[in-house]
Amino acid sequence: MCPSCGCSLVRLGIAEVQAVQLDHAGSTYFFCCQGCADIFQEQPDHFVEEVKDMHVCPSCLAEKPSAYTVSVAHNGQELRFCRCPHCAEVFAKDPDFYLDRLTGKTDFKGLFSESGSACC
Repeated sequence: MCPSCGCSLVRLGIAEVQAVQLDHAGSTYFFCCQGCADIFQEQPDHFVEEVKDMHVCPSCLAEKPSAYTVSVAHNGQELRFCRCPHCAEVFAKDPDFYLDRLTGKTDFKGLFSESGSACC
C-alpha cells in the first residue's frame, strides 16, 4: 500500500520492482509514483501513522481501516477482508490465487491496465 495516497499497489498493477522505494526508520516503503514518495519525505511519520491501521482486502483489493474489515483465519494466519460477504466466499474457493495476487506472484496487471498508465 502506498503510504502517501493509501492505494493498493496490487490494485494499481504496480509490481514491487516498479514501485518507488524509500527507507525510513529501518523499514522500506513502496510508493505508486515519485510524487507520493516526495510527499512522504516531507512528513514520513505522519503518513506511516495514517496507514498503519489499513488493510487491503485479498479478494477485491479495496483499502479499508480495521474497523471496516472482518477477520478470517486461513492456515493459522489472520487475514482482513472488507465486509462484503462475497469477498470471503470467493477467497475460500481459491485462496492460493488471491494470496499469490496480493503478494505480486501473478501476472495481474491492475485495474487500470487497459489505459496504459498504472497511476498518477
